[in-house]
Amino acid sequence: MILMWLAFAILLLPALWLLVAPLRRAAGVHDAQRDFEANDRTAEQNVAIYRRRLESLEAARERGELDQARFDEDRLELERSLLDDTADLKRRPLQAPSAGRFAVPVVALALVAVSVAWYQQNGAEGDLALHVAYQESESLPVLVERLEAQAARQPDNPNVWSSLFPLYRDTGQSEAALEAINELIRLEGRQPSLLAQKAQLKFFMADRTLTDEVQALVDEILERDSSEPTTLGMLGVVAFDRGNYQEAIDQWRRAIAGMNDPNSAEALREGIRMAQQRLGVAPEAQEPVAAGPGIQVRVSLADDLQGSLADDTLVYVVARDMAGELPPLAVTRVHLGELPTTLVLDDRHAMSEQASISQVDEVRVIVRVTTTGDAEPVPGDLFGRHEGIAVGDTDGDATEVVVDRVVE
Repeated sequence: MILMWLAFAILLLPALWLLVAPLRRAAGVHDAQRDFEANDRTAEQNVAIYRRRLESLEAARERGELDQARFDEDRLELERSLLDDTADLKRRPLQAPSAGRFAVPVVALALVAVSVAWYQQNGAEGDLALHVAYQESESLPVLVERLEAQAARQPDNPNVWSSLFPLYRDTGQSEAALEAINELIRLEGRQPSLLAQKAQLKFFMADRTLTDEVQALVDEILERDSSEPTTLGMLGVVAFDRGNYQEAIDQWRRAIAGMNDPNSAEALREGIRMAQQRLGVAPEAQEPVAAGPGIQVRVSLADDLQGSLADDTLVYVVARDMAGELPPLAVTRVHLGELPTTLVLDDRHAMSEQASISQVDEVRVIVRVTTTGDAEPVPGDLFGRHEGIAVGDTDGDATEVVVDRVVE
């Protein structure tokens, strides 16, 4: 925080310099103005011009070109013009160079005070304190303690409570987590995503029971956002616990379609596989629920590569745009022992909202069997690819993609 205020002071120095700089030039400007006024001959030149024009009028009258009435009229106009030209030449006495110098420090102090007040009102000092707490905390208990101190100092900062809530929830402090999410709802309003977090917390606090309070929250959430993923995931758990495995699969698939967290989505996919096992249905035979246009591919391993790697080796299936200019449009993974398998890739499998498979007409699919589990290929990995797969209805025949090559 000290460094922040030092930086703030450094930024104010140029503004203060601009206020003080005129004082240093005041004496020179005063002397230059005084010399200019002392040597100014504008009034004399205006009078000389007046006299020449008056002489011309008198000469015209003597020649008979002007009568007396016209002469008097032109002379009056000439005198008025002289008065107008000389009226602006009257100057107030020059002030001393030191005049007003006491106003400069007053303005400078006012500038500093207004800047500090504005920053405290509109700046992010509280969020900076949170950043410092994260950076300087060596352990989770220390981090929680420092965040709690920040909550006491700035109870109206929603970022404090949004930081504390997952820490409380993940460490089993349910009551503290409930207080944090209630504070967050108070500050941010009854947003469906926040209400969903509260409903899920109350659901697990009640030993996975859909109480009247939780049901009321679910009804409110779904009325505002019928595809809220956290709520759909929770309803899938309720259906699974009741033995309604097909309903659980449907709810979890809908939840995955709206999720941005790949870890949570993978956990739900694992739940779907468990529900399918309870139904006695193999994963590849389960009817896919598409989320918009996509592709259907059948991934298999070439005969000459059978048995080269263990069955639990991860297999990544990635759909990319043809030009390779966008991030991966859809990503999913299976295990080598599940091949051959038929997969549907659609917007549920997007890695980000900025790049999804429905944005393009054709894709190329890359399948990689990774020996390390990392995203980058290494020698010994297996791979296969297929170019130019049309994006559209996923109810037709699957496109065959064969893993038939080894990364050298």
